Amino acid sequence: MLEKFMESYKLLIIIPVIITIISLGLVAFNGLNEGIDLKGGSLAVLDMNQPTASSSLEAQLKNSLNEQGLGIEEVDVLSNKGTDISVQIGSEVNSTAFNEALNGTGTVTSYNAIGPILSEEAMTQVYWAMAFAFLFMSITVFIIFREPVPSIAVILAAASDIIISMGGMSLFNIPLSIASVGALLMLIGYSVDTDILLTTRLLKRKEGTVVERAREAMKTGMTMSISAIASMVVLYLVTILLIPEAVTLSNIAAVLIIGLVADILTTWLMNLGILRWHMEARR
Repeated sequence: MLEKFMESYKLLIIIPVIITIISLGLVAFNGLNEGIDLKGGSLAVLDMNQPTASSSLEAQLKNSLNEQGLGIEEVDVLSNKGTDISVQIGSEVNSTAFNEALNGTGTVTSYNAIGPILSEEAMTQVYWAMAFAFLFMSITVFIIFREPVPSIAVILAAASDIIISMGGMSLFNIPLSIASVGALLMLIGYSVDTDILLTTRLLKRKEGTVVERAREAMKTGMTMSISAIASMVVLYLVTILLIPEAVTLSNIAAVLIIGLVADILTTWLMNLGILRWHMEARR
């Protein structure tokens, strides 16, 4: 199978490229749902007097808050476990107004509001974190390999992983938050690990044929990726089925699952293909 890939690698490079372009389109036209820590808003944990349907609670809170002249457009129930309910509001609302909106049907046990200034500052920090992560990763890769084509291939693979992950977040409505940004930064590390493994085996080792070296790299890299994916799938299922209020953990796991699957494509189709192309051109 690997031998056939090595023969038709130029065509297979196109697959992750197409997926990356589609993901860019999803982010551009569908956008990303920002969490309250990045766009501002309010998050409350409620202890209701009796089990309440999510839709009826959303309608009650929205109507009551708008009657107070707050102009609320977005009220979402994040988790509903009978009488324990987590609610997110797309605007900053003080706790007094929120208690009045409940109208005696429950009490607020935890409350957090983030204003537009703090959310704008958080968004700025996100941009700087992503920019510095890519900058220092790129510098490190160029120092290690000291060749433009292999270095650019590693950087392209990492960028594609992030773009595909963001496309998945847009498609499955996973919010962009401080936590999910942390997951995206982790993906840069995962991507660079497998790409550097592949590039080192192919370019720096001389024993065996190119196909044999690529096969050994794939065995190690796929073991790493599948192990990481399996652990994230377990985390996602546990949080969804047993701890539904742990939305942050399930979002992190979902982002990592998408990114790790994307990394398999970008490493073993795109990066391996580019390296094979580069090695042929050097002969």
